[in-house]
Parts: sequence; C-alpha cells; structure tokens
Amino acid sequence: MDINSSLAARQYAATRPATAPKPAAGDPGETFAKVAEDFAATLKRGEETAKNAMAGSADPHALVQALAQTELAVETAVTVRDKVVEAYQEILRMPV
Repeated sequence: MDINSSLAARQYAATRPATAPKPAAGDPGETFAKVAEDFAATLKRGEETAKNAMAGSADPHALVQALAQTELAVETAVTVRDKVVEAYQEILRMPV
C-alpha cells in the first residue's frame, strides 16, 4: 500500500482540531476546585469499592478497576505537584 505524504499531511491537519485540547472556560480557581473535587471523588469511590470488596459485596473486577483509577489519579496529582515545584524553583533561580 503506497501512502502519499501530502494525503497523510492533509488527514493529520483535518484531525488535529479534534484532538487539540480545549481551553478551560471560566475562572482558573473554579477549574482547579473542580479538578480537586474530581480527584477527591475518585479516591472516595476507590475506597468505598475496596471496603465493599473486603466485605464480599463487590465484584473483584470492579475493585481492580477502582484501584487502577485511583492509582492513575494519584500519579497524575504527583506529576502535577512535581511540575509546580519545579516551576517554583525555576522562578526562585531567576535573577532579580
């Protein structure tokens, strides 16, 4: 199968807007609060699922899925924290 490079470039350009991140609407503080609430809700759902699994009333598949979502949320929060700390350290290194 021979693919023309200009065809590939056109297809990429056509799909680019669909995959581009959308800017957050509203106040950045509200957006951060929403993200924090979603993070807390994910942790709470994971904890509730784990408690139900220990009691024997939750499906093992649901437990694995909840733990994976919780792990992903924590890893994302740690990565964001690390980036914020790194940016703060860069600001401190700037000459005045």
